[in-house]
Formats: sequence, structure tokens, C-alpha cells
Amino acid sequence: MNTPPAKRPRKRGNRSAVLLAIGVGLGGGLLLASPLSQLLSDTAAGSNTAITNPFAAWSGITNQDILLLGTDVGGGNTDVIASLRVDGGITRITQVPRDTYIEAEGYGPHKINALYSLGGTDLLKRELARKLGRPITHHVVVNLSAIRRMADALGGIEVDVPKRMAYTDNSQGLYIDLQPGLQTLKGRDLEGFLRFRHDEMGDIGRLERQQLALQALFRKLTRPEQLVRLPVLLAAAGKDLKTDLGPMELGGLITAMGTTQLETKRLGGRPFYRNDISYWEADWPQPVLDGSSSEGDSANDGRYRFLF
Repeated sequence: MNTPPAKRPRKRGNRSAVLLAIGVGLGGGLLLASPLSQLLSDTAAGSNTAITNPFAAWSGITNQDILLLGTDVGGGNTDVIASLRVDGGITRITQVPRDTYIEAEGYGPHKINALYSLGGTDLLKRELARKLGRPITHHVVVNLSAIRRMADALGGIEVDVPKRMAYTDNSQGLYIDLQPGLQTLKGRDLEGFLRFRHDEMGDIGRLERQQLALQALFRKLTRPEQLVRLPVLLAAAGKDLKTDLGPMELGGLITAMGTTQLETKRLGGRPFYRNDISYWEADWPQPVLDGSSSEGDSANDGRYRFLF
């Protein structure tokens, strides 16, 4: 008698276990966020029993720089490039314009948004660490399709749309049709607001709109009733959210973020042409003065033709 072939083990169980671990880790961390964070002192009021934050051992993650990437629906291009750091009661997000000129070691000159497809998060972390002058230890990559689903789960975020925004790109399935004014954005409308760049400000205008959306999202996520739902939101993101942070680290990070103020900024600079290609010359932090100059990144070496 022939023995039927063995069935392949299902992968759903492994994925469910990962989501469960994330849910447990984040759920516990978020429940300890503000206002309960006031209780997490060495001695609870009126009791001799100390209340211990189970994520305290992971609090070191809040003193490190983390690479934050937002990819397009196809997952190949990075529409959002930023460093994130939680320190001293402030969550600081520094945006890097996607057209920023960079000479990546081993890859030559490129726009910085090309590095993800060339060498992944490792290359971007290495180059940003080199340019910012501080280590980038971890990464979080979110696809814009995940942002749509997360916004739907939140019920949308309130944004003051600064002007009429209309654009269609059939190749990318992008349809933007927004009127100016204060409104709740979610799903494709939110994605369009984040990606729109077809005006006189180009990529810089898009970064400013991303700041508006980040601030609105941060305000909503840090409400107590939303903090405890964050595991559900991350589950909605599914495979479109990738990170090298473990569940406990992610829980510790979000616990800390829930009790901070948000500061967003973008690297200053100016547009220029090189070999008839438009780039952004970023104002990277100055290196420590040691009598030497930076590694050929100055705009004074005659390579560039600035637009203004």
C-alpha cells in the first residue's frame, strides 16, 4: 500500500507566534505608559512593595538612533528616510530628503533613496551613521500600504491640508484628490498626502507634509485609549512592518515614546545639478574639529552647480 506524502508544515503557526509575542510585549509596555508611568517608581505610594517596569531592562534602546524608513507600495524605493531617537523626554525625528547626494563607500555617487535597493538597511545605517557622526543601531521599515491599514484601524488622523492637491499616476496606482482645510485622512487619502510632491516645493514640500502627518499621528497614538491598541495596529501592518527590534525592545521603545514630546526636523541644504541630475546638498552635522576637513562633501570643491 502506498503511503500518502507527508503534508508540509504550515507557516501560519510561526507567524501567529511572532504576532502573539509582539502583542504580549507591546501590550504590557503600552499599559505601563502614561499616565501609569508615574507609578513606576522604586516605591509605590502607600506601599512598601516596589512596582517594577518589566521593560526597564530594555530602556537603553531609547538612547540610540534608529533608522526609520517608509517604502512605496512596491517596496523598492524609500519615500521616507529618517533617524529616530528617544532621549530626555523628547522623541526626535530627523528627516533626510530622498534626493540627498551621497557617495556611498563601494557604490559611488547616488541619491540616498537608492541605497535601500542597493544594499538594504545595513548600507543605509552605515552611511547615515558616517554622515551624522553617530551610530545607527536598529531599523524600522514600514510600507505605505501598511500605513493605509493602520490609519484605517485608527479611524484616521486629523490633518490641516495646506492647499489643493490633485495628481494621478496610473503606473503606481496613485490617485490624489484633496481639498484644503482641516480634515480626517486615512487610507489612500493619507498615502496621497504623504507622497504628493508635484508642486513648486517638490520633495521639500513633501517632507513638510510628512511632518504634519507625523505630528498628527503622534498626538493620536499617545492618547491612553490608543496606546493600548497599538499591538492591534502593528498586527494590521503585518509583513509590511519589518524591524530588527525584538518584542521587548519595541515595547520598551514605544512605552518611552508615549511619555515624550515630538520634535521633527529635516536636514537643511539646497538643490544642485551634477551631470545634469538634480540632487539635494544636505547640511550634514559638522565633524569634530581636528584640523582636517570632511571627506569631500563640502560644496566648495567646485563639483556642483547650485540652483540658488
